[in-house]
Amino acid sequence: MDNATYAALTRQTGLLQEMQVIANNVANSATTGFRAEQALFAEHVSNLGADFPSLSMATARIANTLTAQGVLQQTGAPLDLAIEGEGFFLIQTPQGERLTRAGHFGPNQNGDLVNADGHAVLDAGGAPVFVPVDAGPIKIGADGTISAGNQLVGQIGVVVPVNPLGLSREGGTVFVAEDGVNPAENARVLQGYLEASNVNPTLEIARMIEVQRAYELGQSFLDKEDERIRTVMRTLGQ
Repeated sequence: MDNATYAALTRQTGLLQEMQVIANNVANSATTGFRAEQALFAEHVSNLGADFPSLSMATARIANTLTAQGVLQQTGAPLDLAIEGEGFFLIQTPQGERLTRAGHFGPNQNGDLVNADGHAVLDAGGAPVFVPVDAGPIKIGADGTISAGNQLVGQIGVVVPVNPLGLSREGGTVFVAEDGVNPAENARVLQGYLEASNVNPTLEIARMIEVQRAYELGQSFLDKEDERIRTVMRTLGQ
């Protein structure tokens, strides 16, 4: 297999991975709190020796999360929350503390505030948030403070990763901050709102078509290269 074929194969692999990223974005364009991803390509250059030109190959092994604010949609539900600005809600999962922008919350049978998957929402200190639903109307301030009736009962934890580049997606709308978190200073919590996905379906579909055409061109090159090699082998075998 010659260098041109190796380079084409790495390109095809990268395009296939990018197509998977785009398809996941499109599938989650209506998912509350979802943040779109984009594939990042890295170039690898190999020195083939003094008598040969270097070989350059590209791979797409990193999915970068886009941090643009999604549209804030008013629901009126007192425990639906959205974050305006940077920051994430802190939740407790079986795997440990995780971050999310999906703020569709509600109380469980014990009165603890949980997300749609039943994971406890945490306060600024990392403890579960208890919501006394029978104590009066629930009010949540812009800083995340919770009051029931006229009594202050807790505060929603809103955090930012210490290292934004160390933020990795665990699945869906859940993220892991490998280097820990800090309190978010400039975020505002909005009660009765949910943040929509920040995916732009029109742009994603257009990009999907572009990537599909690039993949088809690469496949056409590989088919022709395969036929060329077969022809050479048949000729030499005669």
